[in-house]
Amino acid sequence: MTDPKIPVTEDELHAYVDDELPAERRADVEVWLAAHPDEAERVQSWRAMAEVLHARYDAVADEPVPKRLDIERLVRQPRKWFYGAIAAVLAAFVAGGSVGWLAHGAAAAPTAFQSFIVDALDAHRLYVVEVRHPVEVPGSERAHLQAWLTKRCGWDVRAPELDATGLKLVGGRLLPGPTGPASFLMYESASGERFTIFSAKANETTQMRYAKQDKDGALFWSDRGVGYVVSGSSDRERLMQVARLVYDQSEKNGG
Repeated sequence: MTDPKIPVTEDELHAYVDDELPAERRADVEVWLAAHPDEAERVQSWRAMAEVLHARYDAVADEPVPKRLDIERLVRQPRKWFYGAIAAVLAAFVAGGSVGWLAHGAAAAPTAFQSFIVDALDAHRLYVVEVRHPVEVPGSERAHLQAWLTKRCGWDVRAPELDATGLKLVGGRLLPGPTGPASFLMYESASGERFTIFSAKANETTQMRYAKQDKDGALFWSDRGVGYVVSGSSDRERLMQVARLVYDQSEKNGG
């Protein structure tokens, strides 16, 4: 028997959604949800999100983790660039209201734009399909998340407020980036739409550029020593709406 007075944890709510909660605890959680309508609504949004994600990404979830994100491999040997894969990214830059397509030769050294886009889209695809463990630190611990990533990454990491676009902070994690540690933040809408913000140190200032690969779009820019990639919908107008809000807040916060 379980004690219904034991507080329901975040992990238990996720296990409840995933039908992995022990039967003896399930009834307690359902009673608790009935008494907490806001949490019940959140759990219902998770169920809807899970259905959308499974429908869209189940085929991708079974693919092996990209070698590019194997941390032990990155530590053991110098970074290797697969120029053909980088050149395959359809890159466009958005600057001064104009759009131009960029073509890169297979033998050219990767630019900061290419480096960030490849890493960011790999990370986006890897974690956007996760339902139970998409992040290391949940959005409910925003202050801790920002302080931890700031300490590990070496610049002031702020999780933007994206409520105006219908997106809530899921949380974040630490990842390897093109030049060192990278901050990775994930947001989602009530319908299950997910966007991620990948940022790492950058040596140059770059105006906003757009890239699209398969069903994913990304906008990259760098300023004040930090590069940012907002990844998500291939709908460029929607992506620009989110990226603009991220950009405005990063400018307001000083990078």
